[in-house]
Amino acid sequence: MSAAVEVTGLVRRYGRLEAVRGISFSIPRGQVLGFIGPNGAGKTTTLRSMATLDAPTEGRVRICGHDTVEAPEEARRRIGWMPDAYGAYMHMSAGEYLDFFARAYGFRGEERRRRVAEVVDFTDLGDLLEREMRALSKGMAQRLCLGRALLHDPDVLLLDEPAAGLDPRARVEFKRLVRLLAAEGKTLFISSHILTELEEMCDLLLLIVDGRIVHHGSAAALKTAATDGVQVAVQVAGDAEALRAFVLANPGAELLDPLPRGFRLRFESGEPDFLAEMLRRMVHDGIRVVDFRREERRLEDAFVDALRRTEAQTEAETEAATDPDTA
Repeated sequence: MSAAVEVTGLVRRYGRLEAVRGISFSIPRGQVLGFIGPNGAGKTTTLRSMATLDAPTEGRVRICGHDTVEAPEEARRRIGWMPDAYGAYMHMSAGEYLDFFARAYGFRGEERRRRVAEVVDFTDLGDLLEREMRALSKGMAQRLCLGRALLHDPDVLLLDEPAAGLDPRARVEFKRLVRLLAAEGKTLFISSHILTELEEMCDLLLLIVDGRIVHHGSAAALKTAATDGVQVAVQVAGDAEALRAFVLANPGAELLDPLPRGFRLRFESGEPDFLAEMLRRMVHDGIRVVDFRREERRLEDAFVDALRRTEAQTEAETEAATDPDTA
């Protein structure tokens, strides 16, 4: 079966700025792909190109086999677009909003009423239909926007920061809806900064840095990618500043994050003898260690490490290109 989304050699330039630099990827039907990257990496440009809102400078985007430039109307029929911000119409209720867009999609009469009812039931909007859009909470508004994107029963959903600003209950509900849609055969492309959410609900992750794809695979593969050392949580009795001083005095250790009574550290080696020696030194220096626990690498740390590696590689390439001795 062909992929639901195919991006091939996508380049987008704005004058001298190259926002996206020849990226390629595909998404099988029924998969949920999380799209991550730092601000300015090219996420929004990529999304807009996929949604037919921007034309590639070079390369192609196909949605269910339809080229977004050569056959934009066919591509749009198969896309459900949920931007990170959308307008709320004055004095319009949630029910009127869905009905308005159902008419815009070409639904008429009983078919329109049936389709709106199906979307309302799926997104659990029944109690909100009489409320004005401006009176909806963030979570309610996100469900309404998702409902609008589903009205024409698209094959591919492009969601830009859909969980931003949601409370914990709304996030749980959103994740449930995502997995239900995937089970129905929908393909979802979700751009988000909330990495823990993506790890829980996505089949694969796509990491873009400086307009280039640097990872396309599972969250587990990203977390186990080449990195230096091992992460350890250390908690102490008393003042944790002694632990900070110990780390600063030992080149083989690095501070990552503060903990309630200690710090999360990175050691240059995960070998048992090395870790045992570090613990022995801490105790010898008078640090009252109450917990010394090796942790599974977090997705956030893997993300930061991937950025560091990419930045270092880019810097090396730039130096090589400008150094006359290597030219």
